[in-house]
Amino acid sequence: MKPLSGVTSNLQDGSLSLSTDHIQSITRAGGVPVILPNVPPEEAEDELAAVMDGLLVTGGGDIDPLTFGEEPKQKLGAICPERDRFEMGIIKKMFMLNKPIFAICRGCQVLNIALDGDIYQDIYSQIETELLQHTQIAPRYHTSHYINIKQGGLLYEIAQTEIAKVNSYHHQAVRHVSPYLTISATSNDGIIEAIESNNRRFVLGVQWHPENMVAVNDPLSRSLFEHFVNACI
Repeated sequence: MKPLSGVTSNLQDGSLSLSTDHIQSITRAGGVPVILPNVPPEEAEDELAAVMDGLLVTGGGDIDPLTFGEEPKQKLGAICPERDRFEMGIIKKMFMLNKPIFAICRGCQVLNIALDGDIYQDIYSQIETELLQHTQIAPRYHTSHYINIKQGGLLYEIAQTEIAKVNSYHHQAVRHVSPYLTISATSNDGIIEAIESNNRRFVLGVQWHPENMVAVNDPLSRSLFEHFVNACI
């Protein structure tokens, strides 16, 4: 039987939305995706976690800084507190159950916050050093900058290389890493590009969007989804 992967969704103006790239990436890797609702976690997290074999936390808008004890800064974008609350609840539940979690872009940041880390609300105004262009002006499948992958971790096991090229669509990023996670990749300007757990079956957050590159047969992107789905079996 194919593994069942819950996939988080955007919530805006009373409607749920999700790029089909996520769905196709899961199915192409051999999994069955199920789109998750943004409901109060206490109403559904136990039931959802019981039936899901894994969790894909997708990208989207900004995250409410109150979730990590800060007030909004000037460059904060649109937030969705209902989505924040649902995703943090289901992440904590799946982490506790040692079920696979793959978190992408915003999802990587939510994963870190849910496990007691925090993020930059806006890297361009909060980091004084010169940064790369992390919101690329290019097709979503285009790889625009390099990342440096640390040896010995889950991401390195998947990538089998210390240097990879990724796409980039974000202005928020992990700042202080959760005590339950470690850094597994950074960009050349020091931005954290991937985090992972060393004591769970599969818990990995990446700051880029591999789902947009699966369709063009990017090897790392395909391998990420294949390893995630295999971990769900």
